[in-house]
Formats: sequence, structure tokens, C-alpha cells
Amino acid sequence: MSTNTASSAGRPADTVTAAPPSNESPARMTHAEVLQALTGLLLAMFVSMLASTVVGTSLPVIVSDLGGSQTSYTWVITATLLATTVSTPIWGKLADLFNRKFLLQLALVIFVVASAAAGFSQDTSMLIGMRVIQGLGAGGLAALTQIVMADIVSPRERGRYMGLFSGVMALGIVGGPLLGGFLTDTINWRWNFFVGVPVAIVAIVMLQKTLHLPAIRRRTVKIDFLGVVLLAAGVSLLLIWVSLAGTQFEWASATTAWMVGGAVVALVALVFVELRADEPIIPMSMFKNRTYTFSVLGSIAVGVAMFGTSVFLAQYMQLARGASATQSGLMTIPMAAGMLILSAVVGAVITRTGVWKRYMVLGSILFTAGLLLLSTIAYDTNFALVSLYMFMLGAGVGMVMQNLVLVVQNAVPPEEIGVASSGVAFFRSLGGTIGIAVLGTVLADKVTELLTARQTELFGAIAALGDEGTPIADGLAAGTIPAVHSLPESVKVIIESVYGEAVAHVFLVAAPLALLSIVAVALLPNLPLSNQTRHERELDEAGTAEAELVGVAAASAGVATVGDGRDGVRTETSDGDGPATGEQPRVVVPAQ
Repeated sequence: MSTNTASSAGRPADTVTAAPPSNESPARMTHAEVLQALTGLLLAMFVSMLASTVVGTSLPVIVSDLGGSQTSYTWVITATLLATTVSTPIWGKLADLFNRKFLLQLALVIFVVASAAAGFSQDTSMLIGMRVIQGLGAGGLAALTQIVMADIVSPRERGRYMGLFSGVMALGIVGGPLLGGFLTDTINWRWNFFVGVPVAIVAIVMLQKTLHLPAIRRRTVKIDFLGVVLLAAGVSLLLIWVSLAGTQFEWASATTAWMVGGAVVALVALVFVELRADEPIIPMSMFKNRTYTFSVLGSIAVGVAMFGTSVFLAQYMQLARGASATQSGLMTIPMAAGMLILSAVVGAVITRTGVWKRYMVLGSILFTAGLLLLSTIAYDTNFALVSLYMFMLGAGVGMVMQNLVLVVQNAVPPEEIGVASSGVAFFRSLGGTIGIAVLGTVLADKVTELLTARQTELFGAIAALGDEGTPIADGLAAGTIPAVHSLPESVKVIIESVYGEAVAHVFLVAAPLALLSIVAVALLPNLPLSNQTRHERELDEAGTAEAELVGVAAASAGVATVGDGRDGVRTETSDGDGPATGEQPRVVVPAQ
């Protein structure tokens, strides 16, 4: 019987056509096409990392040249970290609502303009202001590079490309300080800010030419402005407090009470606002997803391990081993090598086998062991051993960091990939920022304690130097340490010993948080990795939903359906007289 049959009452049937979705999935990109598209993304990520690391070794010269104070020095660092951390989840939410390619290019433009302006700074106030804007752009780059990755590569295939991202991050962490020191020594510190501009411009052009993303479904959106304000206020107060407490004011003080109280009020209000918002910046429902919740906990630990240890390893090399700024960068290469090598190897294995959890658990154990081993070092520890410990730490971070984003993107609905990815990046950045501030305070307190304990020995060595020791004594009295590699041997050994023990203590304090990462990763649900990109998943879900709607309509009309909404719906009449025929799938609805 034809599907265009009449009803049993002899009346003509009304025919309703169920057309397949119009936005069919594009052909899967080849490996060569993915690599071409990733060129702009990798350049964008490198620019972001460069912004965070290039000024590290040059800041004393920069702040001194601009006539800044110790407070200015702190704020030049804190301003960028603060803006990056606060803006990351906002960029992630925008990525779920608007054109992601445009947003990525916009973040690069913001970064380029702010970087160029920072290079022309005439005082520290202007520099700090431009660093805030620079951080806004860097937050977009940090979030959007991972989000766009989900658009072009499926979770199962993404492992083979993760080594490239980890390699870029490792290059930024190690190469940034080296490049900054070289530019400051040979040209001018202003080139620390100019050097990333041409790279960013090239990245914008490459993104325009090589990155082609599926269109976002147009829908009415509402920006959660109140959520943005509360998030910025709460996180800013918290980060400013941990950055300045202990130096600008006492930990136990009225200022601490006001700042911590204000942060708690803002963040509690944020939770209530996000529960009621139509388009929340940080959807509270995300925390019902076990993968997301445990990945957030793991990301906080990774943030401390990656950002905090890189800062204190550089201090160990310079203050405990007497290396110059350039030498200290070279001496931390084993950590970067561990990140690059293990990320690439494990990523390739995950792509080939689809197995990921065992490698992430192993990685969390490795970087915890690396921290614990680094807590045993002294100023005269064999450098081969220190290199091995750094390699273990880097290897562990490389095996865990990028894969935390991968498993979250794999576990959440396609429409939440942006906010979920940026959430992981946000908490990683938050962990790193808080870790640097708190561990820095721990280091300062430990150094003071150890110097006090060896005060007699130290000032005896200085007194033996005669007039040569006067500037050293003045510097110590003012709370500053001259370049250790230039100190007389009798004083140098004491200072190196003190800082070697103090930095080791910092790693010991950080280790318990790393233990938390082992628990968090072990509790991650072992979900299989999807073979679909974000757009393919959206089409698949849309097709499933359409098939369900067609099935409901057919069932209400007494018609059985076979197939789904993507592949076409074949129909049978209500009397079961055989399959329908014809090129265009149709559903028969008897006239009322």
C-alpha cells in the first residue's frame, strides 16, 4: 500500500514531510588540514604564554627605570594574572553564544594593542593599566584555543595534537624569561612588550586563512552582566588579598577582614545569581557532572605545580646555585622537556588506544613524586638529580594538564563545551595565582627564619670583608639580596644554603595539594572518548531529537516509524501493509 493512502473512511490523507536537518556535518578534516588550522591556534597560545613569562627576568630593570616602588613591582605581575583569571570563564561563556573565530581574533587584537601600549609606558601606572588589558586578551587566548580545538578535532583524535600544545606551553615557560632577559640586556626592556606583536599579527592572519569553523546556531541570548560583576569582584578581592597580605598589610588585620569578607559575600551572591540566570557565566549545574567537578580539583593542583614551581625553580637556580637570569632559564629545560615529551607520547597512545585514565593517574603520581623529591634538594645537590626531579615534575604535568580539558570536553553536552573548557582553565589559573602568592609568602618567611638563625655567621663573614661588605650589609638590612653569583664566596655560600633550604620547604608545602590531584584523577569516571567533533555531536543530538519528535507524531497518528531523523524516516501505514516507498521520507497523518 502506498504511503499516500486514504483513511478507512475514504477521505484523502494529509501528507506531512519530515525533512532531514539542513546543516549536514562537513567532511572530516584530514591530518594535514588540522595541522594547518592549528598553526594560528598554536601561535595564539604562544603569544598568551609569552605575555605571562617574558617580563619575569626583566621586571627589576623595568620598575626601576620607571621609578616604581615594591608595590608597583607586585602589581605589574598581579594585574595580568588577575585580569587573565577573571576573564577566562567570561570568554568561555561567550564562545558558547557567539562566533568563536571572531572572539579568538578579538582577543588577539586586544592583546596586540595593549602590548604595544605597554611598551610605550612612561610610568608604572600606565604599565599596570596596559597589563590589565593585556591580561583580558590573554584570558581569551587561554580559553578559546582549547574551545576551538574541540570544533575541529574529536576527543579520541585530540591526543595526537596535545603534544603540540604542551610544547608551546613549555617553550613559553622556559623561552619567555630567556628572551626577556636577552632583549633587556642587548636592546631595551620595552622590546619585552613589542616582541609578541608581530607574532600576534601573524596569528590573526593565519586564523583568518586556515581556521574554518561550523556556524553557531542563531538563538536569542542574554548576557549575565550581574554574574560578570560578582565574579570579577569576588575573585579580584581574593587574589589581591593573597598577593598583598604579609607584605602590604598583616595577614591578621582589618584590611584582611574587609577583603576576605567582601570576596565571600560576592562569591556567595554569585552562586545564587548563577542558579537563577538564563545564561550563567559559571553554570552551577556543571558541578553535578563528576568529570567536571574532579577535573576542577585536579586543575587547581596542576596550576600550583605548573606556575608556582616554575617561579620558585628559577629562584632556586639564581639564589641557591648562583646562576644568572639567562642561565636559570636554561637550567629549567628538563622540566619543559618532560612536559613536551610525555605529553606527545601519551597523547599519541590515547589516540591509538582510546585509553586515557591510567596515564592521567600515572601523571598525577609523577608530578606529586617530583614535588616531594624537589623538597629534598639543597644548594649543593648534584644537578643531575635536580634535573631528574624536574623532568618527573614536567612529565607529570604534561600527562595531566591538557587531558583534564580533553575529558571534560568529552563528558559535557556540546553546547556547554566552551564554558566547561574555560572553567578548567579558570581554576588552573586561579590555583597558579594563589599558589604563587601563598608559596611566595611561605618562601619569604622561611628565608627570614633561616637568616635570623645564621645571623651571627652571616654578619661575621660580611665584617671580614671590610669596606667591601658594607653594600652587602645595607642590602640585607633593606630586605634585598644582590645578585648571588657576584657575592664573595664566604657570603655566597651562606645565602645559597639559606635559599636552597627555603625553596625546598616551598615544594614540601605544595606537595599535599598535589596528593589531592591523585585522588581527583582517580575518581574521574572512565568514559570512552567520542569520535565526533563538537559540530558532529550537535548534529547527532539534533537528529536524535528530530527522530523522537517524528516518532511521537507518528505514534499519535497510529503510524510506526523506522530509522532516525538524520538518515531519513521510513514509514509504514497503520494497517501494517508493508514499508513505505519513495525518495523523500514522509509521515502519514490521517485527516481529522
